[in-house]
Amino acid sequence: MPRPKETFDDLRTFEFRDPEEVLDPDTMYTVYEIARLLQGLDADRELDAATEDILLDWAIPWMLDHESAFVFAEPEDEDAPGFYGLSPDATE
Repeated sequence: MPRPKETFDDLRTFEFRDPEEVLDPDTMYTVYEIARLLQGLDADRELDAATEDILLDWAIPWMLDHESAFVFAEPEDEDAPGFYGLSPDATE
């Protein structure tokens, strides 16, 4: 349900960083790791499933919006996530 702005104690600007500000150009990440990095967390931090789902809700559209900045590698096996990294063009 919508709420009036004055019911919130803290309103911040809404902005995302560019991929090259978040990712190491020499590293490949799973979407789960990228989701953590976008929130300023360590890529390998353990999170509960509900929190991880919320972070993915932010990370996936961000990745799609910046699709030209990414390369990907197929998963190592069928049940594993793929890996994403910065395109060489994104770091030039």
